[in-house]
Amino acid sequence: MKITRRKFIIKIAILSGTVLLCQALISCVDRPEKQNILFIAMDDQNDWIQCFGGHPQVKTPNIDKLAAMGTRFANAHCAVPICGPSRASLFTGTQPWNTGIYTNSVAELKAVGTRFITLPQELIENGYNTYGAGKVFHGPIDRYPEGIFTEHGPKYNQFQPLTFEEARYTDEEFNSGVDKVYLTHTVDRGPGQLQAVFPLNKMPRERRLGSTKIESFDWGPLPVSDAEMADYQTADWAIDKLNKKHDKPFFLAAGFYRPHIPLYIPQKYYDMYPPDEIQLPEFLENDLDDISGVGQDFALKAYSAGSHKNVMDHNQWREAVACYLACVTFVDEQVGRIIKALDESAYRDNTTIVLWGDNGWHLGEKEHWGKFSGWEESTRIPLIIVTPNNRKSQFIQGAECTQPVSLIDLYPTMLAINGIQVRPELDGKNLVPLLQDPGQKYQDYVISTFGRGNHSIRTEQWRYTRYYDGSEELYKSLEDPNEFENLAGINRFEMIKLELQNKLPVHESIDYFVSMGYWKAVIHKERQNSELYNFEDNRAVPEGKNMYADNPEIIDKMLAYIAKNKITKKYLSIPE
Repeated sequence: MKITRRKFIIKIAILSGTVLLCQALISCVDRPEKQNILFIAMDDQNDWIQCFGGHPQVKTPNIDKLAAMGTRFANAHCAVPICGPSRASLFTGTQPWNTGIYTNSVAELKAVGTRFITLPQELIENGYNTYGAGKVFHGPIDRYPEGIFTEHGPKYNQFQPLTFEEARYTDEEFNSGVDKVYLTHTVDRGPGQLQAVFPLNKMPRERRLGSTKIESFDWGPLPVSDAEMADYQTADWAIDKLNKKHDKPFFLAAGFYRPHIPLYIPQKYYDMYPPDEIQLPEFLENDLDDISGVGQDFALKAYSAGSHKNVMDHNQWREAVACYLACVTFVDEQVGRIIKALDESAYRDNTTIVLWGDNGWHLGEKEHWGKFSGWEESTRIPLIIVTPNNRKSQFIQGAECTQPVSLIDLYPTMLAINGIQVRPELDGKNLVPLLQDPGQKYQDYVISTFGRGNHSIRTEQWRYTRYYDGSEELYKSLEDPNEFENLAGINRFEMIKLELQNKLPVHESIDYFVSMGYWKAVIHKERQNSELYNFEDNRAVPEGKNMYADNPEIIDKMLAYIAKNKITKKYLSIPE
């Protein structure tokens, strides 16, 4: 059959159009329509949420309901178990040894949005508006560079319902708190207003908190309404945003400060947890006998909170646990308010919900209070992801995932779930396959870092920790969830220990991490770049001033010992 030139051109046009249509359809499958993201953060929230099984008495109906809607990650961990670096790693998708951020240094954290492309900035580049209120990054939300949030809401106040000035002690009051009970510090707003004497727990202070003269290791109920709490105001702002019309997809971050200390809480939540009926965490006498001196400092010394001894001396353990649980329930109520607003909004069907905590928190386990340790209570965090209603057929609902995952995985996951290309330089891993099949083997391990040179690896079955002095801990997590028995010194576990050890970061520019008494040396291949720190009496604190220039002989002594004894280990402790 003869085909004219005109008919040939028409056939080619039809075929080309068909190909383009197929490509468009494929593109739609590979790059789904951008969904809104509701990003809810909790501060110092451990696994004491009912659906995570951490404490049998906790009341968290709203978070439990949320977990039933999506995927609950039962083995999720933070990259750094302290607020600022944890959030910096999450929002950059980058491990701390690549960001260089290990502490809550304001200077380091303020650079996050200029040195790295943060998740909100990447979303803005892809057509989103970004909103944030409360504690999202570390520190007041207006502290960060322009360009992270299209609009930000109210700043948090960690001492609310107290104002900053009401929370501040006088010089006389603050100085009297060392090794004795505080002089009374009274807040009196007048008749019918808040009246209280602080500290509510009547414990002496143990930490040097600089010029603020405010002690946060305190807890107790106050005669205030929910609306007087900063977290309630953060929820209000998020609800208002959900009630507005948006012409672009949005990223809405609501950062709750509780259950971070001080554990001040409206009376009605405290009444839900009578202290004399409270169940204390599981505790083992002599639990610390099988770990190193560095590990014991991380457990016993007051850095991120107070000491177990102080709590016990003042009979405050049950009171503290009750107030922590009350704060968790208060935050659960705020989460419920936001989810209800979303459910009643125009965005209920096209919004991904992510609920996460920045790090865990000890309440006496291993005689430790606070965070910044390599143990389960410090690194494990709650993480729930609820996929949009309009894409439910692509994902599993009401599932538990026991694969190890990290907060740094949230950045690539939020991009991938919305069809945005994931940059290869991100350290995190896209969790979308686990949202589709939570039971599959996906990634073998995650790493938490607590101070440079201290790393803890968590797999589905094991936890391996190595400190900068070379001391080690190994726990069979499935059989020993409280990490009571350190197996690192037992020969039959040597191969498991070595296998996990090989997964640790290499630190290629560094020859040695050395502990000598309370000195810590980071000896670089380029010797002039070496670092030396003195911790005085607490090897659990982060590195402070580099003292190498004034004390080069100390590193010379270390290197002479290493050469004399032909030491090949990179992490070691040597005698003074």
